[in-house]
Amino acid sequence: MSGGLFARRVQILVGRLRAAQPVSRSGHLPRRVKNEATIVLGQSKLLRRLGPGLAHAFIFWGFLVLLPTIAVAMIGVVDKRATVPWLGHQRWYALLVDVFAALVLVGVLGALWIRKVKRPRRFEGSHLGEADLILALIGTIVITLLLWHATRIALGLNEWPPSWSPVSDALSKLFGRNQATRVLERVFVWAHVLTILTFLAYLPRSKHLHILVAAVNVWFGRTGPAGRLEPVDFERDDADIRFGSGSASDLTFKEVLDTFACTECGRCQDACPAFATGKVLSPKLVIMGLRDQVLAASEAPLVPQAVPEDSVWDCVTCGACVEACPVSIEHVDQILDLRRHLVMVDSSFPAEAEPMLRDVERASNPWGKAQSERAEWASELGVRVLEPGDPAPEYLYWVGCASSFDGRARETAESTARLLQSAGIDFAILGPRESCTGDPARRIGNEYLFQAFAEQNVGVLNEAGITKIVANCPHCFNTLANEYPDFGGRYEVIHHSELLARLVRDGNLAPLADGHSITYHDSCYLARHNDVLEGPRELVAAVGEPVEMARRGKSTFCCGAGGAHMWMEERGNSINVERVREAAQTGADTLAVACPFCTVMLDDGVQTAGANLRVVDVATLLAERIDDGAQGQPPARQSGTDI
Repeated sequence: MSGGLFARRVQILVGRLRAAQPVSRSGHLPRRVKNEATIVLGQSKLLRRLGPGLAHAFIFWGFLVLLPTIAVAMIGVVDKRATVPWLGHQRWYALLVDVFAALVLVGVLGALWIRKVKRPRRFEGSHLGEADLILALIGTIVITLLLWHATRIALGLNEWPPSWSPVSDALSKLFGRNQATRVLERVFVWAHVLTILTFLAYLPRSKHLHILVAAVNVWFGRTGPAGRLEPVDFERDDADIRFGSGSASDLTFKEVLDTFACTECGRCQDACPAFATGKVLSPKLVIMGLRDQVLAASEAPLVPQAVPEDSVWDCVTCGACVEACPVSIEHVDQILDLRRHLVMVDSSFPAEAEPMLRDVERASNPWGKAQSERAEWASELGVRVLEPGDPAPEYLYWVGCASSFDGRARETAESTARLLQSAGIDFAILGPRESCTGDPARRIGNEYLFQAFAEQNVGVLNEAGITKIVANCPHCFNTLANEYPDFGGRYEVIHHSELLARLVRDGNLAPLADGHSITYHDSCYLARHNDVLEGPRELVAAVGEPVEMARRGKSTFCCGAGGAHMWMEERGNSINVERVREAAQTGADTLAVACPFCTVMLDDGVQTAGANLRVVDVATLLAERIDDGAQGQPPARQSGTDI
């Protein structure tokens, strides 16, 4: 009966997966094997938090080691003197069973302590009653196993010397070789088996379904660039085009599998900058809501039936949730597919985003400025503007909209250009022929507009014979490197911080370091989405004394600009102010960045918070410290009140 209930539920779940929209997740076999070894078997993401991680790892590893004991117990129910061939007689396995049974109990007690005593906020909204029941079942399975082994030792039925089962042997002292123990031996083995069968029937109906599908979800996880989105295929027949996710039937195979794999641990919620600053969005609740719709086979609109609309727009696409998830759920893809449907089908999006989309479509940039103004900053520096028919430079410098039109970000473009000139690099810019990459439009859900600009820009770049691109905007960098290949644009793309760091290492640029302290803010689209971590830090170390923030590298905290939030209103507390406070706590006098969006957002945060920090791009820091005799002391800190 238990097996039948299990099989029936699994059949339903498999049916949901087979009905999902197809998505390509093949290839990259070595990477997938590595993910299984590290994320699944090694529990690497869970062990980032040592206490909770060890509690879970003990239970998981114990589950693997104790799996054969199910067969041993099934045989023992029928014949108490029989066991499985070979393995049932191995001393080393008896020792492993005892050790890992004890570790599972430690893990269960640890999990109960965390849930009942510490009660972290990340469990809010999770099915805590289910978790308690599962822990009780696991604890019962392990306790009855140890007691069964103890009575077998007391009765002399054990197939190995008792010393190889130290825990069971110690418990055996509670029992004598008498009729009562013979009865208890039967009671414990039947209790053990019946609890296992109960667990089996309940498992695929509970949140612990992840025990069955987590490894599968990790296998089908993203192996390519984290910042790439799957494009919408507008070349298909209209009836077959998938305009994001409007109902459960629109979800892809991986998105449905994501919902089954969710453990409700709340690590994604803990890492989310929107949730941390009082927004509606909880990545955990998004996945749980979608799962409810999938399991109910409901065709009701996912927004707002499963996910509140505010949650969809709160996301800054920073990827902190994905990085934190121990089972490789891709929350950002899920949320952006919800946005795509809202924008392209329902024509629904925040009103404040409308001017940005209109300006991108009309003026080819979100600032709404004339394209003729793109290269104004470069005229006094003598930067070559690449005209049609000109020979291609070694590097095309993709300036980006922010560094072309925003006064604060423009300083980065000027500094980068001067440094490339000083190092003798052959480079040029497109000037008026450079358009928005389409990133803001894509991240807000307007895939039509993004693809129009992608095809236009790829056409210009390919016609110009461009093979290498240096970009100072991580959003442009991500789009050019990871998303334009889907549209025929394959280039060697490097972030300006990496190129400048290489020029410093090679001696082409020789900065003079001083003693002022600098804390560096990792951009989400640079560090987390594209693994660019060391280049900017090399530049910081070359010009001053680095001081790291608590949240750094791939665990960085967003500036609040991603996902088109540069042009959207923010509810709740400000993400950029939260990040500035963290930077100020380091005691540094300079907040270094490597992203024009971060420059603008964090500079605004400094003004709002009254922090005593100067926000400046690493390229500008380097330009100020080049040994050309033109620089003196480090720039004065901005006035303000320490926070």
